[in-house]
Amino acid sequence: MTESPAVTIDPSALHELADSGKNVRIIDVRTPGEFESVHIPGAYNVPLDLLREHRDEFCAHFDENIVLVCRSGQRATQAEQTLRDAGLFNIHILDGGMLGWESAGLPVNRGAERWDLERQVRLVAGSLVLSSILGSIAVPKLKWLAAGIGGGLTFAALSNTCAMGMLLSKLPYNRSASCDARTIVAQLVESNSTPAEGN
Repeated sequence: MTESPAVTIDPSALHELADSGKNVRIIDVRTPGEFESVHIPGAYNVPLDLLREHRDEFCAHFDENIVLVCRSGQRATQAEQTLRDAGLFNIHILDGGMLGWESAGLPVNRGAERWDLERQVRLVAGSLVLSSILGSIAVPKLKWLAAGIGGGLTFAALSNTCAMGMLLSKLPYNRSASCDARTIVAQLVESNSTPAEGN
């Protein structure tokens, strides 16, 4: 039996759906730092690693139609598979992610500007490759570090995962004091009894 592909929703369609007052829950799976920089009004921040770790706890409160959001769609696709494996099928992925939403000129809540996770990965990977190549002039074996980073990036592209991104997402820069499973579940429970306001 083949798996059905993830269902996407156009940014304009999601905006209309959210404005209509229909039951839809927007779950942003980016890091808290990325979420605080810019997010869709009314979205809930459930970072991908936290969602994976506490999947069943969150699934108990995902009773509406779910729309998953990340920067461009990659992490949302991974989150969709995590939820599908838990038995949830009322899931959509925002087509184009936050990049698509902002390109469409739709409303956002903005906070302090922070680098998104993909940009952080490019900085760290590029710095490691550059420093290992330059350092290999004095210590020739350092060139293998550059080869290892290149191999890791190739694997990341082929597997659609990123170990470096997962590690960077755990840094304090990408975290928030209020981003723990208990706090997020409390927000989800509260939103079931009161209309959601822009988070």
